[in-house]
Amino acid sequence: MTDQHELATTTVAEPIPDPGLPEHLPRPTDVDPAAEKRAERQVATLFGLSSIFALLTCVAYFTIDGDDTFLDMGAQNVAFGGLLGGALLCIGFGAIQWSRKLMSDHEIVEYRHSASSPEEDRTEAVAAFETGLADSGIARRSLVRNSLLGALATLGLPGIVFLRDLGPLPGDTLAHTVWKKGMRVVQDVDGAEIKPSDMVIGQLVNAEPAIFFEENAEGEPEIHGAELQAAKAKAAVILVRMHPNDIKPAKGRENWGVDGILCYSKICTHVGCPISLWEQQTHHLLCPCHQSTFDLADNGKVVFGPAGRHLPQLPLAVDDEGYLIATSDFTEPVGPSYWERNRSDLT
Repeated sequence: MTDQHELATTTVAEPIPDPGLPEHLPRPTDVDPAAEKRAERQVATLFGLSSIFALLTCVAYFTIDGDDTFLDMGAQNVAFGGLLGGALLCIGFGAIQWSRKLMSDHEIVEYRHSASSPEEDRTEAVAAFETGLADSGIARRSLVRNSLLGALATLGLPGIVFLRDLGPLPGDTLAHTVWKKGMRVVQDVDGAEIKPSDMVIGQLVNAEPAIFFEENAEGEPEIHGAELQAAKAKAAVILVRMHPNDIKPAKGRENWGVDGILCYSKICTHVGCPISLWEQQTHHLLCPCHQSTFDLADNGKVVFGPAGRHLPQLPLAVDDEGYLIATSDFTEPVGPSYWERNRSDLT
């Protein structure tokens, strides 16, 4: 028992005198300046090829159509994968070639000590790092260093270019929707046009602008694809009908409703959730996400929850055939609040 305890507590102060490593042999690049220069050019060439592949990725983004195919696969994706893969492989192969032929290949011995880090160890670690930096030759091999930096820099260009696929910058897009003067308000399911007589007091109707159901001369929708989805997300509205005596319109909004029918954006001003939880008796509209509550009888004013702005209201009228129409676009941005948005909440 004593012998086992002594063995367990005994520490080896020095490494094994002969761990069995073969005698160190110099590499061709260690003794032949021409071989060293040749290896340096090889590494720089690989890093340079990486830069070319990264630049070609950017070129492919703008020159290959997204609908083109290659071997039944998207040609753009094939090009992106192949070219970016080549850029990364060239950096990897260049780093391997650099380490095998140009960096120091001497064995490094590291003593194992306790987990504590005394000042001597920290000084030794810094010295080891500086030694490794010197052995790598990155300071004196400007060709390798600069080509590596160029490869790493250009490798980031495709990532910047791909940001374009996130869509256009928002700008003032939230300040405008497809609503315009004279556009009819229709039900969001079947596009049925709505007359004031179609709604009863206490009713809520989910609605959209009629343009989403209109077709051009070829019988195709006026708006389609991604443009349609973006437009729908901003233009969605709700219609509610209340007793006219319950409505407290703000100054300038006295004629924004029709026989007690008001129209508001369906998008919560907190984080943009769609809302339609309607309390007929209180005239409150609740957001299911974070319980923001808006009083639709009082200009969409926030009465509870985290939302910081009232619901934008769409002014209504009726056309010559008696259908509900918008008299303009929203007069303020729709959707969630953001820093640049001017605060003009109704008081």
